[in-house]
Amino acid sequence: MLKLLLPMKNKVVWITGASSGIGEALVYELSAAGAKLIISSRNRDELFRVKQNCKNQIDLHVLSLDLEDSENLTTKAQEAIRIYGHIDILINSGGISQRALALETDFATEKRFMDINFWGTVILSKAVLPQMIKRNTGSIVCVSSLVGKFGTRLRSAYSASKHALHGYFESLRIELDNPNIHILLACPGFIKTKVTINALTEDGSKQGTMDEAQENGMPAEECAKQIIRAIEKKKDEVYIGGKEVKGVLLKRLFPSYFAKIIKKAKVT
Repeated sequence: MLKLLLPMKNKVVWITGASSGIGEALVYELSAAGAKLIISSRNRDELFRVKQNCKNQIDLHVLSLDLEDSENLTTKAQEAIRIYGHIDILINSGGISQRALALETDFATEKRFMDINFWGTVILSKAVLPQMIKRNTGSIVCVSSLVGKFGTRLRSAYSASKHALHGYFESLRIELDNPNIHILLACPGFIKTKVTINALTEDGSKQGTMDEAQENGMPAEECAKQIIRAIEKKKDEVYIGGKEVKGVLLKRLFPSYFAKIIKKAKVT
């Protein structure tokens, strides 16, 4: 577990996507650090499993929600705020990934990526921001992806949803212009989670298998630790993973060279 996290003690943290992967790892790290948690995802049973794995279950509340259910997300945010009276940190970790070619993916599936990964994050963030502004303190964390910085094969709609997060929240950060309201875009690369097993194929069905690159990726626990450090340091962005993180700088400095490399890169 992450040690010496005194800044997180008694902070009210709401985590979406908390029933698996990076979100689940964040729950364990932050619970051990003394944070007061609200954990959310669609799978209520899995949320209670995660809760039972934490030593301090008193300061951990389960609030199930569906990020695709946009009409009810503002109400869910109001419920979350009522639990402790405020939210210090919202970590938007919920989402779905893609393993399908653009021309073969149906529109209904593409729309799901935007509804869940982008609009779900936007709606929840806008719902909690007014109370952060009123209290003049707070952090919004968006768990994006390295493909929110560059595109690659089999990720067209997923990458688009993550690019959209960057455009929206970078603009929002400028509009708020408040050093006490922190917005972090966290960009993991290959992290060892079940994200590829649950990734959607062209017709919206789950892939059902683990990618080799994901299997050999960074442990979710280490990714969670790096996200928490970035929150504490109030970073605007953080890139997390192995050698794949070099792609961000490579694309920025040598875009033509990067384009040749990414065409040959193993992305599954």
